[in-house]
Amino acid sequence: MSLRLNVIVASTRPGRVGPSVANWFKAYAAEKSPFDVHLVDLAEFDLPVYDEPKHPRMQDYQNDHTKKWSESVAAADAFVFVTPEYNYHPTPALVNALTYVSKEWGYKPASFVSYGGVSGGTRAVDQTRTWFPVMKMMAVPEQVMCPMVFDQIKDGVFEPNKLQVESADLMLSELHRWAEALKPLRG
Repeated sequence: MSLRLNVIVASTRPGRVGPSVANWFKAYAAEKSPFDVHLVDLAEFDLPVYDEPKHPRMQDYQNDHTKKWSESVAAADAFVFVTPEYNYHPTPALVNALTYVSKEWGYKPASFVSYGGVSGGTRAVDQTRTWFPVMKMMAVPEQVMCPMVFDQIKDGVFEPNKLQVESADLMLSELHRWAEALKPLRG
């Protein structure tokens, strides 16, 4: 059975370009990796600011949106967050989504396809990676960076350059190795 990779669109705001970048990466990962790849759009979960009455470690979720999100995260063996940065930080939607569940993230590798202006979203990625150890996630250092992303979107379709394709290959290979290695810990 194939390991499942959730490609998570981390921006929910109107006019976002995240789905264009995520659609490219999802299709590329499905073609070039052994993962069973699923596109997960945070906008479709419509998670309000954390509203569960109990701590997420208890996994005693009261709200349907939390249960649906928990199932999506729990089903994955690895994650790629497709994310911009907002004011040098991760998106509020990503911070909220990471906070909603706890144990579901454990013993799974994750990396990023980041995009934006000159920095290509790397400052948000650097901050987000610091949270992974507490959630028992493995941050894979290989990632894809898309600076000046608007120059690569034509008619709503993201067109990667050679470096981004090569970076995706390296990242997918490492994610799969780590997902396999951590599988026994996920029980």
